[in-house]
Amino acid sequence: MGISIWQLMIVLAIVLLLFGTKRLRNIGGDVGGALRSFKTAMKKEGTEDDADSDKK
Repeated sequence: MGISIWQLMIVLAIVLLLFGTKRLRNIGGDVGGALRSFKTAMKKEGTEDDADSDKK
């Protein structure tokens, strides 16, 4: 009883009508930038934790 491909296509069409392609592209870029910065912050945090555990 999952969501069929047709239901997903209808939802996508409604979202495109509401927001437009340019705005969705901007939102996608913002989300991508946020994920990228989150990943780099997690990598930095992981290397700091490793350095702290080596000092003990």
